[in-house]
Amino acid sequence: MQENTKRERVPIPKYSLGEELISSISHGAGALLGVAALVLCVVRAAQHGSSYAMVGGAVFGAALILLYATSTIYHALRPNLGKKVFRVLDHCMIYLLIAGTYTPITLVTLRPTVGWWLFGAVWLAAAVAIVFNAIDVEKYSVLSMICYLAMGWAVVVTFKPLLAAMAREGVWLLVACGIAYTLGAVIYGVGGKVKYMHSLWHFFVLAGSIFHFFCIYLYVI
Repeated sequence: MQENTKRERVPIPKYSLGEELISSISHGAGALLGVAALVLCVVRAAQHGSSYAMVGGAVFGAALILLYATSTIYHALRPNLGKKVFRVLDHCMIYLLIAGTYTPITLVTLRPTVGWWLFGAVWLAAAVAIVFNAIDVEKYSVLSMICYLAMGWAVVVTFKPLLAAMAREGVWLLVACGIAYTLGAVIYGVGGKVKYMHSLWHFFVLAGSIFHFFCIYLYVI
């Protein structure tokens, strides 16, 4: 009985076949790009001989793969129990990706100054957001969005040491990433009301990940 109630708390948004197709294909491409990012980051870190860079690059690449693979499966499934499960996982993976993208920056660029406390704060926020999403995706949607934006822009708190430690081009890539994710959040908010807005949001998420990859690959590792 409790299990049935829990399932009912995970409604499946109604998207057209075209929307689901675009969403699954776009994030399927993202999963493949995530594999490439993982390999490139780890190889580059190995060449530079930094264990922190290797860990950071591996976590970042793995987070990309997990988010995009989960999203692809979720949008490719028919409306059933499996789709409900993957909807919850899809939401949880968003916070895993944000924390994963911070990992190389905190472990390499900002260490040993403010890197460790930002690392801990971001992963703690990710854990909290994941727990609340696992409990009830709909009930805690506002809290989830607050966590999403707060985690995404948490780097602003460390902007001064970041400017001192990273090339300006890398900082601008980070800013572009933040803008892409923020605009994506706005589009996500109207995703269920305007056709193809949710699919468009997927491309903003992809753009943010691409900006972040180039920042990490060129200016962090």
